[in-house]
Amino acid sequence: MWDERYAADEYIFGTEPNDFLKAKTHELKPGSVLCLADGEGRNGVHLAKLGFDVTAVDVSAVGLEKAKKLAAESGVEITTIQADLNDFVIEPDRWDNIISIFCHLPEPLRKKVHTASAEGLTSGGTFLLEGYTIKQLEMPGIGGPPVPELMMSSEMLKQDFQTLEIIQALEAERDVNEGSKHSGPSAVVQLFARKK
Repeated sequence: MWDERYAADEYIFGTEPNDFLKAKTHELKPGSVLCLADGEGRNGVHLAKLGFDVTAVDVSAVGLEKAKKLAAESGVEITTIQADLNDFVIEPDRWDNIISIFCHLPEPLRKKVHTASAEGLTSGGTFLLEGYTIKQLEMPGIGGPPVPELMMSSEMLKQDFQTLEIIQALEAERDVNEGSKHSGPSAVVQLFARKK
């Protein structure tokens, strides 16, 4: 499915970083970053340009090829790993930062990935997430999965990341302008948390 979507000549989610990530970049811990479901690489490349050591994981080989191309055009390098998050192992105490932008997963996998992410951070490391809330289903055609089971809420994320210091857990509506597939008024949840 994702290989087909990413096969378009355009970068379907654009080449600029996610707005929430861009706003919070200065609060990340210097060092390594794991970008979950990084697709065509816009967020990983943004962080690499700022000096972070970036590893991007995604299920789509086509998306990751575009990510490597974007990195090369930007004069930076990123490490890419093609893997399903069902199978990808997030090692404990390994990453200074973990980024999850519009990575919507079924509940059992979401809990598994979020638990592993919290454990995967180094001391003082940060976890940053933006995703869609269930209100997004009232905004058809803008983006996001079409089923309520894959949506997220601030309370859900607070529960998932209860072992971390929650700095921000906010549900809001904002204009998302990130390529042709994410464009328009959107209902989002934003989480920023730090490992104590």
